[in-house]
Amino acid sequence: MKNKYYHKSHISERTFRKILRCFSSDFDATQTSIVSGISRTTLNHLFALFRKRIVSLTTQRKKVNGTVEIDESYFGARRVRGKRGRGATGEVPVLGILKRNGKVLVTIIENCSRSELMPIIKGKVLAKAHVYTDGWRAYDGLITLGYKHYRIHHQENEFARGKNHVNGIESFWPFTKRRLMKFNGIHKSKFLLHLKESEYRWNTRENMYIDLLKSFRKNPL
Repeated sequence: MKNKYYHKSHISERTFRKILRCFSSDFDATQTSIVSGISRTTLNHLFALFRKRIVSLTTQRKKVNGTVEIDESYFGARRVRGKRGRGATGEVPVLGILKRNGKVLVTIIENCSRSELMPIIKGKVLAKAHVYTDGWRAYDGLITLGYKHYRIHHQENEFARGKNHVNGIESFWPFTKRRLMKFNGIHKSKFLLHLKESEYRWNTRENMYIDLLKSFRKNPL
């Protein structure tokens, strides 16, 4: 059976498109199995291939320009009592960069130090961009790198002052965490796949199915 989206597959093109629509609608493997008649084992394998393709698509991004919001968040283990915020034990830190009214880009980081954040920001955001962050001291060097830097001081109960806010990137974090909760825990080796899937879903929420279908048509699995 020929399938222009998935070579050497026993799945028909019609069924493949149905599966992709379910995936794009954020159905899990169990729900998709009911709709498509394909086993969960096969669907889990296919969903993993979809996520790997998404990772490759999200790495083909140009540097961000214009008005940019930058923030970090933490994913993973429950917070240990007495530990909170930056440096909380057992969690994976993630840096988020959002072009205001545009797309988001997320990167797993080792920590939230200046030495860790600055090279990433410099590599992903064009100089002279207007950058909005919270008051974290690791962002102190942004002006010296050529950015126009504006802060919002959450520690002083300041969350928005006109255009000075990071509400866009801060709305991405709960969107992602709600999605990941339905998996009841994700192995660390697969966290990047699910994180980048959330990034891709956010960025293509109007046309995710069509965007992926075009990718598989151009470069089949």
